[in-house]
Amino acid sequence: MAANIADLFEHAVDAFSDRVAVACGEREITYAELEESANRLAHFLRSRGVGKGAHVGLYAGNSIEAVVAMIAVYKLRAVVVNVNYRYVENELQYLFEDASLTALIHDRGFSAKVRAVGGGLHTTVALPDGTDADIPGVSYADAVAAGKPDRDFEPREGDDIYLLYTGGTTGYPKGVIWRHEDVWRVLGGGIDFMSGIPLEDEWAQSRRGAEMPPMVRFCLAPLIHGNAQWAALAALFGGDTVVFLPHFDPDEVWRVIERRQVNVVVLIGDAMARPIIEAYLAGNYDGSSLVAISSSAALFSPSVKRQYLEALPNVMVTDAIGSSETGFAGIGIVADVQGGAVDGPRVMPGPDTIVIDEHGAKAPPGVVGRLARGGHVPLGYYKDPEKTATLLTEVDGVRYAIPGDLARIEEDGTLTLLGRGNTCVNTGGEKVFPEEVEGALKAHPDVFDALVIGTPDDLLGQKVVALVQVRPGADLDLDDLDVHVRHRIAGYKVPRRIWVVDGIQRTISGKADYRWAHTYAREHHAD
Repeated sequence: MAANIADLFEHAVDAFSDRVAVACGEREITYAELEESANRLAHFLRSRGVGKGAHVGLYAGNSIEAVVAMIAVYKLRAVVVNVNYRYVENELQYLFEDASLTALIHDRGFSAKVRAVGGGLHTTVALPDGTDADIPGVSYADAVAAGKPDRDFEPREGDDIYLLYTGGTTGYPKGVIWRHEDVWRVLGGGIDFMSGIPLEDEWAQSRRGAEMPPMVRFCLAPLIHGNAQWAALAALFGGDTVVFLPHFDPDEVWRVIERRQVNVVVLIGDAMARPIIEAYLAGNYDGSSLVAISSSAALFSPSVKRQYLEALPNVMVTDAIGSSETGFAGIGIVADVQGGAVDGPRVMPGPDTIVIDEHGAKAPPGVVGRLARGGHVPLGYYKDPEKTATLLTEVDGVRYAIPGDLARIEEDGTLTLLGRGNTCVNTGGEKVFPEEVEGALKAHPDVFDALVIGTPDDLLGQKVVALVQVRPGADLDLDDLDVHVRHRIAGYKVPRRIWVVDGIQRTISGKADYRWAHTYAREHHAD
């Protein structure tokens, strides 16, 4: 069996050619139309020398054409490299060189940056985005017109490479290398995420899709993020319809849910979840088509979960954990959210997920250690053997990936994710996990968003500080906030300094931008 991304998509095309595959804005495309466009673009790219193992950047926002581009590259056994469209020129230069890009598919509006830093690229294709910028290479329309519609590509393998660059919230991004079959198993639906049981073969998703009515799945994150890529790919493998927004807008989310009769919403933590539920509460929207809302990859705080449970009582809400280095590592169904302290997401771990203690052994319940996932794991980091050596380890003869998250197995077998080790604050010998403090801060009715970091302290080594965004129209009392937080977390975890900011800066995927928070703290330490 060769479980390959392009093959899995083609199985769905053969089974559901007339179904709507992707919708974005007012436009939509069927499986057959998506297949033909991807074949044409693939043939054009092949005529320009793109083949097995070639690295092709995707520098684009959400669009039907961006999905076509991804599928086209995988059809050639080439490698898609996600490029963050918020990067400035020096960041793009770093990524283009680090990822060994030879070709690039980009939104037309990014042409000036591509021209400035893309001198090493032999092919560029510009996607339509409503702008009329002068492009450095070939237009998408011309590329597709030049290619054949035939599916006459060489046989593919499960060993073909999938590469995902991480967000780089605390440093430069790094590329995580996976085999297609491995990443499909941990992110693309190759296992049942609830039971952990693997699918029997590469046709299982398309067979199941033929037996059940299709679902409409709304992926809110940018396609440059692994969350959206795999939510979309897994949906396509099973014959569902994938819905995107060109740009995130909370009210437009609900208008699309009504118009497209969306069944499942996939989002990333509070940065998306909070404005969406508050738009619902402030508006007059029909969410009756919804059956599930799934959050992953960022903090989904208790106060926001409670809003969803109260406003949408008939919708299943889930909170999943995972990373670019592990894929899916566990999932929890949000059924009840009590007040008080909450360390972090508490989920039922996947069958290959463990916690490793400081001695490199499997940690018993109650011991904080490093989250690890066995089974299908990545090959390592691209062009970085030193980081790869820190990512992969063996416990009792089993190979595990350890991305840097700290966690704890509870007595009942559930797993509590505590946060990234590199963001943990060590204050007076005590470890403080920022997400726990952020959750306590955001439970206050006048707080809209918050980030927590550690800053240098002569006595404690580090002290806990916070940046807080006040809810529009609210008048936050910092003394009241301090009392509120002390009722939820231990005193040593309470921020010793709080800056009220106009807005909390996050990455394009909604993750906390701790680099920005540290820069702000350094610049305002004397305030």
